[in-house]
Amino acid sequence: MTDIDKTTRSKETLPACAEAIRAIPVRQYGRYVSAAIAIAIFVGIICAFAQGKINWNAIPDYFFDDRIMTGVGKTLLLTLLSMLIGIVGGILLAVMRLSRNPVTSSIAWFYVWFFRGTPVLVQLFLWFNLGLVFEYINLGPIYKNYWSDFMTPLLTALLGLGLNEAAYMAEICRAGLLAVDEGQSEAAHALGMSHGRTLRRIIIPQAMRVIVPPTGNEVINMLKTTSLVAAVQYPELFRYAQDIGQVSGAPVEMYFLAAAWYLIMTSVLSVGQYYIERYYARGSSRGLPATPWQKIRAHLLSLGRPKRGMA
Repeated sequence: MTDIDKTTRSKETLPACAEAIRAIPVRQYGRYVSAAIAIAIFVGIICAFAQGKINWNAIPDYFFDDRIMTGVGKTLLLTLLSMLIGIVGGILLAVMRLSRNPVTSSIAWFYVWFFRGTPVLVQLFLWFNLGLVFEYINLGPIYKNYWSDFMTPLLTALLGLGLNEAAYMAEICRAGLLAVDEGQSEAAHALGMSHGRTLRRIIIPQAMRVIVPPTGNEVINMLKTTSLVAAVQYPELFRYAQDIGQVSGAPVEMYFLAAAWYLIMTSVLSVGQYYIERYYARGSSRGLPATPWQKIRAHLLSLGRPKRGMA
């Protein structure tokens, strides 16, 4: 029997099988067209505002004005206090909605139905003008005063924003609690843990992964919603910008200034929200998502690497 030289045969057939393949990338014409349209629209908007009668020098002149900085501080403080009221109230309402007691669950349902169904501005005006209905606030030996002295603009803003936010946070917290498997609470109860301890140790830590992202959105939304309290005479960023615009004769420029400060504050809050979400994602994903700095480094390193052809 003749022996076959397998090595020689493989060498003879190798060039035909291993011929280099030249990979041609798919032409993404839609990207080029959409990018050209977006650039054209952006250039058109810039040209339109450049030709408008806008005193752009007024914006840097008042950007760090004492009144503007005071308004920024009050806006952040109002956002923090309102969200604190909303989160605490939302957690309580969510627990009440999930309760087996029909009275507490019905009260929580009515609260959510009422405050989610009425606009925030209407609620602010309602709290602010209750002095037309009640002359005094009488809490017996604890507190008694005229309603107009009791319902200050700050208290009006906190009640209008905080109580309305509690209705939305109640639904967010309820969704997070329902996202946790019922077997978790059953196992905790089998180990002898009470209902309250099961919530604190088992349910809430797992529900935070679902609760945190929409809560971050609510914080950013609350920061912007604080501009409505200018209608009830509370001086925050938007109100100070309005006052400066009326005095300086540059109202539109001050609106641009206020918008710039809102963009700065929301951008900072968005970065904080990203890292908080990344922290609570540790137990749900094998690899944590890259931070913005890690993404930038990865892109920079990929630009310096030589491209290899496909074989």
